Amino acid sequence: MMTQLTQSLSPVPSYFPSKSWLTRVVAVIALPLIVAGCSMPRGAALQSEILSGTDNPETEVQVFAVTRASLDIIQAWPPAQSDVRFNWTSASAAAVARTIRPGDLMSIAVWDSQPESLLTTGEQRMVNMQDVPVSASGRVFVPYVGELRVSGMTAEQARREIQQQLLAIVPDGQVQLTVTPGSANRIDVVTGVARPGRIELPEISPTILSVIAEAGGISPNLRNPLVRLNRAGVSYAVPAGDLFSNPAYDIQLRGGDRILVEQDGRSYIALGASGRQEVVYFEREHVSALDALSTIGGLQATRANLEGVMVLREYPASAVRPGIAYPDHQEVIFTFDLTSADGLFAAEQFQIQPGDVVLATESAAPLIANVMGILRNAAQTSRAFTN
Repeated sequence: MMTQLTQSLSPVPSYFPSKSWLTRVVAVIALPLIVAGCSMPRGAALQSEILSGTDNPETEVQVFAVTRASLDIIQAWPPAQSDVRFNWTSASAAAVARTIRPGDLMSIAVWDSQPESLLTTGEQRMVNMQDVPVSASGRVFVPYVGELRVSGMTAEQARREIQQQLLAIVPDGQVQLTVTPGSANRIDVVTGVARPGRIELPEISPTILSVIAEAGGISPNLRNPLVRLNRAGVSYAVPAGDLFSNPAYDIQLRGGDRILVEQDGRSYIALGASGRQEVVYFEREHVSALDALSTIGGLQATRANLEGVMVLREYPASAVRPGIAYPDHQEVIFTFDLTSADGLFAAEQFQIQPGDVVLATESAAPLIANVMGILRNAAQTSRAFTN
């Protein structure tokens, strides 16, 4: 029993490697594994990775370096999306009297002092016809006269026409006329204001700003609001800021107009070594590449490649044509070098479009520094074991 225990406690045979030798073997094996695993966690690709293969003639991606000299070429290209932000009617804002339209209600009062009047009696010298509707054909029925076409007339013109037609019956008669606007002589303020609803058209047609003011003004929580006007099957649009600043856009409204105020739904995507990675909505009408970078918190100083800022944009197939006035491919990568004055000024003038992807690529320098740090730590660990 003792002999067996003594044998079990005897030294390890000499053909087993020493502890220091095992440490060196583990270090030699582990070092390549550490280096192989040095694809450090990162939030974006390198510029070289994104542009890999784009120099191939068969590529479906166009790479366009943005400089001040090339901005004129880009600005001549068609937009990537057909969202209409400005399509305003040029109708003047001169005062216009409201005209009678089908659906209006007319109240006609005829005064006649003749003792043997066909319309009045000795006790009642006035006959009143309340809420006479204007038919779909634009006509109104008047006793002893018949149907008169009044659509398109002002209230005063219609009064004179009725009085003229009654001369044969009541030579000394006088006519009073009031018009209650029907649905065709009302304006609908649908969305984006404090008090949406229907506004009756007054005698003198109002301007769009006065109607918006009567509806309580544009809601303050709307992002970069857009004012739309739907008129006779045609839609017009103008940014609210332009409408407020340019008196020529304060057009006269007509019966049947509809006003809709909407917040700006345009957006772009921010990715990579930037302060934020998210969908970013347009806060103002025009956003440059530098504006976009500033809005998302700028570039991360320890990660971003200032020579590798990109904007990825996809054009419709209809926009791709031969010639410098059009893109060569549907998918275009615009590159910026923010280390030069030319690149900075070009980025300030380059306009972001809805649907763009603003990508800040990673810099290779921090990755190399991290790899060297790992190798240095591995070497120090190996020396510690060998000693």
